[in-house]
Amino acid sequence: MSATTTGTTAMPTTATPPTATLPTRVAPTPPAREMPWERARELAHRAPLPLATRTVPLAEAAGLTTAADLCTPRALPAFDTAAMDGYAVAGPGPWRVVGSVRAGGVREGILAPGEAVEISTGAPVPAGTRAVLPLELAADGAGRVSGPVPAPGEHVRRAGEDAPAGTRLAPAGTRAGPALLGLAASCGHDTLRVRPRPRIQVFVTGDELDRSGLPGPGRVRDALGPLLPSLVAAFGGEVVGVEHVPDRPAGLTARAVRAATGPEVVVVTGSTSVGVTDQLREFLRDLRARMVVDTVACRPGHPQLLAGLPDGRWVVGLPGNPYAALVAAHTLLAPLIAGLSGRGLPALPRVAVSGDVRPAPGVARLVPVAWEGAGARVVGGHRAAFLRGAAVGDALAVIDDGWVDGAPAPLLLLNG
Repeated sequence: MSATTTGTTAMPTTATPPTATLPTRVAPTPPAREMPWERARELAHRAPLPLATRTVPLAEAAGLTTAADLCTPRALPAFDTAAMDGYAVAGPGPWRVVGSVRAGGVREGILAPGEAVEISTGAPVPAGTRAVLPLELAADGAGRVSGPVPAPGEHVRRAGEDAPAGTRLAPAGTRAGPALLGLAASCGHDTLRVRPRPRIQVFVTGDELDRSGLPGPGRVRDALGPLLPSLVAAFGGEVVGVEHVPDRPAGLTARAVRAATGPEVVVVTGSTSVGVTDQLREFLRDLRARMVVDTVACRPGHPQLLAGLPDGRWVVGLPGNPYAALVAAHTLLAPLIAGLSGRGLPALPRVAVSGDVRPAPGVARLVPVAWEGAGARVVGGHRAAFLRGAAVGDALAVIDDGWVDGAPAPLLLLNG
């Protein structure tokens, strides 16, 4: 939004005819030349320093990003174990059954040739074991068992077979998902060194927005207030507040951003273009913000921006149209959160994309697609204000000006 100044009519003191000064509008700061989409994404990731690290229990680490390599202090497995239920045997058969060993137990002594012990999956095999004879291949009776003689080491998981002690199992910068948490526990770790989720404050601007029910005449329902918290969570961040800010009187958005001093990132929706109610660029100029990205050569969503404030906070400006805002969030907000979290910028898979898309010269078009066999097909319903395609699609395809129907294109996954 740009301020509007109104002049007054000057009354002459001489015979000179009066001249009226017409109301004028202060010219908004024009956006810079549109930045290539790939470049904008890379700059958003490189812009921040990662947040400070902390150590948390495994139960609190889910979804966070590791700040140190995950290494195993002992061999995995730590001892020779049975890979199947059956009999641990020594020497050629038939074998005399001299006992049993279950998972969690240990059998002392050495298994002599011609001897066997009944064994459960995961139990430590006794010293002297040649191999494990699977239960379904064994014939037992009268304290003896017979069956085909297994090859040495068959159905035995050797100590250190998965990972010797000291092995790096996952590098720093890995998202702590369920498998990583289980892996850390299996190594004997009770805590992880991680970086916290970046905190994001959202300001949804616009006088035309209703927040519940059907919108009235000339009004629209706010879609971004409900959309952004879950989207930010999927990116690895945490929305700490969503506030709605009217366009008028001028200055409310600037006041709200100034007051949001706790979170690392402030997201402003709307107010990013050059219309009379679009204030964000003027405010950032007044604050002497460092503009990292100012408009992006993509459709929809080109009037997006990323700026660094002098106090270290980041401001992400998203368009007000819901699908355009979703595209812009994937372009700038997701990489920014990854950078703050200490994660790398994910490489985008390329798959064959089919459908009716008209490439635009010098512009990346981001369209929703759904999986179709080994490729993907464009899903309809992706105008700037319409979320239907993204709601039912699996990914956003990045269509450049050289794409033709059926050619590969990079994908931004929506649900993973």
